[in-house]
Amino acid sequence: MFTLRQETDDDWWEVEALYDLCFAPGREALSSYRLRDGVAPLASLSRVARDDQGILGGAIRFWPVRIGPADGLLLGPVAVHPTAQGEGLGGALIRDSVEQARTDGWARVLLVGDEPYYKRFGFTRLSGVDMPPPTNPARVLGLALRPSAWDHVQGEVAPSA
Repeated sequence: MFTLRQETDDDWWEVEALYDLCFAPGREALSSYRLRDGVAPLASLSRVARDDQGILGGAIRFWPVRIGPADGLLLGPVAVHPTAQGEGLGGALIRDSVEQARTDGWARVLLVGDEPYYKRFGFTRLSGVDMPPPTNPARVLGLALRPSAWDHVQGEVAPSA
């Protein structure tokens, strides 16, 4: 059994170690990390999942971005420790934090990921949204947190100022 809660400063290095474990070396060289440079993750949306012994099982972070003239959220990374994979923990982290984003008044979420996995949460492929290179456009996905939130939203994705 895992409990989800907001990530705190005390979780930072343990979450970073989880991301290092779950992702390939050089993960910070990915284009999505250029959007995170010098920008803090949004505390109200960043979550950790811990078991009843306090062991970290998963984590998710969100970052503010601009898509052309529009505000949005960049989801990621989301990671689940290999010993906890297959238990629905990644989905719980996504659903919980996306619902909090909706409650907080955000309109849209963007990520770079595998459509077959993320479509179960309502994410669909975006067109006209340009992530920094090199990003495969087929992996740029979005979720509208309000009706029509992605309508007419196009342009380059940039860090939020």
